[in-house]
Amino acid sequence: MQYLILIIGLVFADQLCKYLIKSGMVLYETIPLIENVFHITYIQNYGAAFSILQGKQVFLICISVAALGGAAFYLWIKRKQAHPVLLTGIALLISGGAGNLIDRIAYGYVIDFLDFRIWPIFNIADICVCCGCGLILLYVFFFESGRRNSCKKAPVKDAK
Repeated sequence: MQYLILIIGLVFADQLCKYLIKSGMVLYETIPLIENVFHITYIQNYGAAFSILQGKQVFLICISVAALGGAAFYLWIKRKQAHPVLLTGIALLISGGAGNLIDRIAYGYVIDFLDFRIWPIFNIADICVCCGCGLILLYVFFFESGRRNSCKKAPVKDAK
């Protein structure tokens, strides 16, 4: 239940921010919060991360739906026995994927607005995806590998 609340909360926050940007700014308008460091800049991304696959909206929607469905199914069946770090990572992935999927379906593009000037402009959903991937990697390298190593039997020494 807590993962569902997390997902709903993050999708709501992402969509609220995007609504405020879309309704309060004109395309390509930028508002410096820290001059030449961090701006709010309204752009429309017709592709995926870093604008790859521009104009392939049907493909991106299909991939997103499949990935979100698989992740949601996994989260549902593993919610009681999987490690919380893994489950939180999956919930963040679902949140970010859903936030950007809503944009793709509603507008045909994703609304991006967080502009650090040295990195492509992104949004809250993108942060969720990156943090989710980070938590899943953390789980795989530190929690899962530790669990696998503890399951291995110690070598038996010959008693001579």
